[in-house]
Amino acid sequence: MTRTALLFPGQGSHVPGMRALVELARPDLLSLVCQEVGCDPFPHVGESTRYAQPAIYCASVAMLESGVPADWMAGHSLGEFAALVAAGSLSAEDGLHLVTLRGRLMDEAEGGSGLMLAVRGPDAWEAAVEVAFETGTYPANHNSPTQVVLAGTEDAVLEAQQEARGRGLRAAVLRVRGAFHTPLMESAREPFAAALASVSIKPPRVPVISGVTAAPFDDVRAGLVDALTGPVRWNGVLETLAALGATRFLEVG
Repeated sequence: MTRTALLFPGQGSHVPGMRALVELARPDLLSLVCQEVGCDPFPHVGESTRYAQPAIYCASVAMLESGVPADWMAGHSLGEFAALVAAGSLSAEDGLHLVTLRGRLMDEAEGGSGLMLAVRGPDAWEAAVEVAFETGTYPANHNSPTQVVLAGTEDAVLEAQQEARGRGLRAAVLRVRGAFHTPLMESAREPFAAALASVSIKPPRVPVISGVTAAPFDDVRAGLVDALTGPVRWNGVLETLAALGATRFLEVG
C-alpha cells in the first residue's frame, strides 16, 4: 500500500513563474501578499528574506489547489507554514500574515546580515560541528547524512568555508542572506510568539512533522517559535516519516 508524505520547501527554492502560478490559482492571495508586504514581493525574492518568505509561501499554498491526499506532511523551515495550512491547522490568510512578519523579523535580527554555508562530505554532521566550534558558526540544518548547513556572521561563515575545504569537504555559501535557525535570531522570538498567540490554530487533520523535534507537532506555537533559533533536523524528519511507513515522498514546488 502506498502511503504518502507531502513535503513543502523552504527559502532558497524560488523559481521563475511562481507569481504566475499564484495569480492563476489564488489571485486573492496575490492581492493579500502585496498588502501585507507593502509591495509585490515576487520581483524582490533574491533581495531579502522579507520578500522571499511570503512569495515562496504563496506559491506553495497555490499549488495545494491540486488537492494531493497525504498521510503525513512536513516542511523545511518556512515550508512548515504551508504544511500546517495544508493540514487544516492554519488558515492560508493567517499563515501569510505570520510568514510576512517572520521574514521581516528575521531580516531585522542580529543574524539578518549573516550567511549560510552548505557543507558536504562523508560524516558531514560530525565534521560540521567541529568546524562550527572552531569558527563561531552554528549548525543550522542537518539536511542529510552528507550535507549540513552552518550559519553565522559573514566573517565567521567565510572562515568556516576555508576551514571546511581544508578538511577536504565541499563548502558553498548559499544564496540566502541571514543566519537562520541560530541564536542570532533571538530577537525575533518574542514578537513572533505574540503574533502566534493571536491566531487560531487547530489540530492538524494529518500529522505534521516538526523540523525542530523530528516528531509530530504537539504544540504548534512553541514549535514554530523554537524553529527561529534551533536547527532544522530535516534528516531526522525523513527518517521519522520512513519509520512511520511513508513509501512515497512528494515535494510541493
